[in-house]
Amino acid sequence: MENVLTAEKITKSFGGLKAISGLSFESAESSITSIIGPNGAGKTTLFNIISGLIRPDTGSITFKGKRVDALKPHEIPYLRIARTFQKLNIYSNMNVLENVMVGRHTLSASGFFTCAFNLRRYRKEEKEIREKSLYWMSFMNIEHLRDRKINTIPFEKQRIVEVTRALASEPELILLDEPAAGLNITETKTLIDAIYKVRELGITILIVEHDMDLIMEISDKIVVLNFGQKIADGPPKDVQRDERVISVYLGEEFRG
Repeated sequence: MENVLTAEKITKSFGGLKAISGLSFESAESSITSIIGPNGAGKTTLFNIISGLIRPDTGSITFKGKRVDALKPHEIPYLRIARTFQKLNIYSNMNVLENVMVGRHTLSASGFFTCAFNLRRYRKEEKEIREKSLYWMSFMNIEHLRDRKINTIPFEKQRIVEVTRALASEPELILLDEPAAGLNITETKTLIDAIYKVRELGITILIVEHDMDLIMEISDKIVVLNFGQKIADGPPKDVQRDERVISVYLGEEFRG
């Protein structure tokens, strides 16, 4: 498979602390690449760079041949890149459908004047946004929750809503930042099924997660970071046998 995301020698420091040091890796099209490592390893920093929230000091990140590391956050969705967050980034005053529609609005072409005067172009676009959002809710089996206030549905469903909102922007790359955080075993299984459904659409997935059972099950490739440096990169069966990874992060119970 063709590599669609490439990081080359990424370095990022905050004051005297080097969060990422010379990081290089690739993600293949329609694959699941997992980024793992201890707290403070640089995983969220990497996601923030790809998302346009911060810029690297050196190095580059390209998606489908286009540099993304110098773009602003609002420019990223137009490259068909979406993200979820470790801490749920949802709108408690909205219902489930409205939360999902926010994801589609990132691609809205209507300007202030069109919206303020409720012009036909705006009404047509709003109708399409609603229809597309309902489609993705049906795809993720949450359409029955459409009118529920987001804070009245179970936590694991809120996680699925956030993934659905990302899908509403019809991404080609989706970044999942600790999507299993706070979920029990049954809820994690539901999440795994959802991730597989996303991958079957041909969407490339980059995931940061501490649940190693989940990571070993779903990953095509795992990149292991420690203090900002890559210490392993490969399929799960190789990574779980890597002595450095076992010593730094996994522990003996994950030895393959």
